[in-house]
Amino acid sequence: MKKYTYSAKESDNPGKWFVVDAKEAVLGRLASSIAARLRGKCNPLFTPHADMGDWIVVINADKIVLTGRKWAQKTYYRHSGYTGGLKAITAEKLLLKKPEDIIRFAVKGMLPKNSLGGKMLSKLKVYAGDKHPHEAQQPVQLSIPK
Repeated sequence: MKKYTYSAKESDNPGKWFVVDAKEAVLGRLASSIAARLRGKCNPLFTPHADMGDWIVVINADKIVLTGRKWAQKTYYRHSGYTGGLKAITAEKLLLKKPEDIIRFAVKGMLPKNSLGGKMLSKLKVYAGDKHPHEAQQPVQLSIPK
């Protein structure tokens, strides 16, 4: 008798919705927990080549905490593609300009660097305040260790 290994498909995943409060949460710990949940690592049907993750809504992104002197020293870079087109912004200034991007960039760095990672990142919704437009999905509160 032959035994076959079961390989889960994306249609096998119901995909739950969770809300995470980022108030006074350390960025790295929060991002690693979110990335694991987006990837589906906590799902018993985890399959590396399929998107088995859940939907995550992060609120209070403007109240995130960075340890040490990272507010002044951590720099985010982007390039326009032109000569001399390197742009840099510190975490402190990015918090004032777009606080959602701090969490999004941290989680993006922890996901696979392929089309599957992009698909997983699209399941992350980040909001600066404590309100979000996803009440219809009935998200469950998810506690992340701070």
